[in-house]
Amino acid sequence: MKTQRLTTAQALITFLMNQYVERDGKELSFFAGVWGIFGHGNVAGVGQALQQTPDFRYYLARNEQAMVHTATAYAKMQNRLRTFACTSSIGPGATNMITGAATATINRLPVLLLPGDIFARRNVAPVLQQLESAHSQDVSVNDAFKPVSRFWDRINRPDQLPFALMAAMRVLTSPAETGAVTLALPQDVQAEACDYPVELFERRVWHIPRPLADRTLLARAIEWIRAAQKPFIIAGGGVIYSEACEALARMVEQTGIPVGETMAGKGSLPWNHPQNLEALGATGTPGANILAREADLIIAIGTRLGDFTTASKTAFQNASVRFININVAEFDAHKHAALPLVADARVTLDELREGLKGNQVNDEYASRIANFKEQWKVEVERLFNLRQQPISQSEVIGIVNNFSKPEDVVVCAAGSLPGDLHKLWRTRDPKGYHLEYGNSCMGYEIAGGLGVKMADPAREVYVLVGDGSYLMMSTEIVTALQEGYKLNIILLNNYGFSSIGGLSKSLGSGGFGTDYRARSSESGQLDGARLEVDFAANAASLGAHVISAATRDDLQQALEEARGEKRTTVIVMEVDKEVRVPGYESWWDVPVAEVSEIESVKQAREDYEKAVKRERNFF
Repeated sequence: MKTQRLTTAQALITFLMNQYVERDGKELSFFAGVWGIFGHGNVAGVGQALQQTPDFRYYLARNEQAMVHTATAYAKMQNRLRTFACTSSIGPGATNMITGAATATINRLPVLLLPGDIFARRNVAPVLQQLESAHSQDVSVNDAFKPVSRFWDRINRPDQLPFALMAAMRVLTSPAETGAVTLALPQDVQAEACDYPVELFERRVWHIPRPLADRTLLARAIEWIRAAQKPFIIAGGGVIYSEACEALARMVEQTGIPVGETMAGKGSLPWNHPQNLEALGATGTPGANILAREADLIIAIGTRLGDFTTASKTAFQNASVRFININVAEFDAHKHAALPLVADARVTLDELREGLKGNQVNDEYASRIANFKEQWKVEVERLFNLRQQPISQSEVIGIVNNFSKPEDVVVCAAGSLPGDLHKLWRTRDPKGYHLEYGNSCMGYEIAGGLGVKMADPAREVYVLVGDGSYLMMSTEIVTALQEGYKLNIILLNNYGFSSIGGLSKSLGSGGFGTDYRARSSESGQLDGARLEVDFAANAASLGAHVISAATRDDLQQALEEARGEKRTTVIVMEVDKEVRVPGYESWWDVPVAEVSEIESVKQAREDYEKAVKRERNFF
């Protein structure tokens, strides 16, 4: 057996650069490079290996959490067929990545994490940044990655590496199991040499399958759909990841079945497709929510049926409603006691369409779909043209949406923006709407926007971010400038946490603790003078081109100026956070204090006890 003597870190990098994936005959290199911040836990190991391998590009981030977000966004944009590895030092560098790992895993997106770890030989312990444990010497902060990783291992000997790498790749390339994969790398082991078999470093192609549904269950699903009077489709992120958008369009055009889209599934159909009632659930449209509530059959495709989609289990009220779940993950396919089609979305939709020839919804149902769609179009135009001053958030969304091109991408993650975007953004391309809403992680926006731009540099990327998220992680503006990737960042200043402020008020708490205000000497609370942050100066100090806007015309001109810019541009604009987009025919379960001295809380609790009775169990 031929061998090659390499350090553990050198073998790791050599292996990663030779991994490929293939689906439908198209091959792609799986890893686009490595993001990292070096410290004593990885600089002489993984850092040295990257230094001598310039063909495998190293990217320097400003925050370890941010680099995982960038890798996650890149993987999402690439339909999970490509990603990055991310390396950190031990201690705080590693734990900074945990939030990013949770975000990747919750959203079922592949990213490889390579945190440095404490010495495997232990004799110099405790090392700098080591978390000591009295009950075990085999514990480090990297054990905290276990619950947020789909696969986790610690490489305590160089010869363990090949087996860990093969297991890691199995999970990363699995449509059903993918998420964050963590390989903890003790800093001494990274530098140790081993004679590795050369076959480990040969080009390896991992096939991404399109599994077929069980034949009996597929036939039953066709029977159920044919028998349904009010079928309704939920399009989740799996529609887009499996490249099933055209298959979905063919099926609903043939059958007339209406579609509601989840956050991850928005863009499965163009916004103006006749069967697309757009957003579903707690942040949904009236038509989608009403028809879902009345449906006698729900066909869920590629969705994990989270609480926003199901309106906390209140969305489906038909007493005889049944569910068909099409999902590559058996875990998700069985939710809501569904008929589980554990299969690829694209091939299954084509098979269902073939089995449903001649089957269409009745004329009355078709008419209701068309009416709901027209009514929503009118409502969106109203919200896009409120003519408020300060401008409303819905107007900003409308102006940016109308200005952007069909292939451009909007990026967001947290605050009140995701709910408004889910309802209002008119998606014209399957990749035109990029929302991280599985974890709804504040700070994802700019780092995620960078990942989107790196995945497809030809597209303009519009990052919509509130002041709260911006203040949490704006530094990746520097990284975008470093790498020469231009982002268009629209920073909406509403002086605090608008989303939670609105939620707090709806629950009777009056927005407590959600405004950016100084502490009052009179009340002792954070209800003093409003804090004024110069966001324009902040963004300029990071190297961005900055434009301040106050009116609709200002924003339009700023977008035109930004389009002509070659570097990242930040448009700063104050919005009126009290002018909100309403909720429509839906609800979200946020429990209210059962006992309180505050009258508004008492009333909110009374309303809550009525609403929660609509929640259903599906066994």
